[in-house]
Amino acid sequence: MNATYYKIIANSTAHRKSRDENKNFIFENPTYIKDLTALAFDTKDKNHHKACWVLELICEERMELFIPFIDDYCHSLKHFKSDSAIRSIAKIGLFLVKDISVHLTQKQEEQIIETFLDWLIQSDKAANAAYTMRALYILGKKHDWVNEELKALLSRDCSHQTPGYKFAVKDILKRLK
Repeated sequence: MNATYYKIIANSTAHRKSRDENKNFIFENPTYIKDLTALAFDTKDKNHHKACWVLELICEERMELFIPFIDDYCHSLKHFKSDSAIRSIAKIGLFLVKDISVHLTQKQEEQIIETFLDWLIQSDKAANAAYTMRALYILGKKHDWVNEELKALLSRDCSHQTPGYKFAVKDILKRLK
């Protein structure tokens, strides 16, 4: 990885201005996306979550830059533990399953489904759960068993959850009926 670029990411912040500057740098220098994805998927690196934040914004606007890295994304999913990274990685997954220009393989879909179900079971973070359940719902249109599993998971007691989490659960359960 380019040491100068690594330093830029390491010194970035969660502020939108900082993330936008890093996103725009990639748009102007697309060859650096390989470095950005390598850092994002290296969950042992203390700055990987910062790369995930930038990658999320790139995928939201220009998914075509990310398409060559979908296999790496799917392979690394199970290694993410940081809630800060998972939020962005889950949102990227939602973008992937919604984007009609993206054609996921059966294996890639299975990797997303397996990891997102695990995250949904383990996480109580509203944003992470909302992105995972929405992505799973979309994948469930293709894989019936996913929506059955999703319905069972979301039907459990969530009285201790945040209002945002409860809203997302209510929305998905309504769609599942």
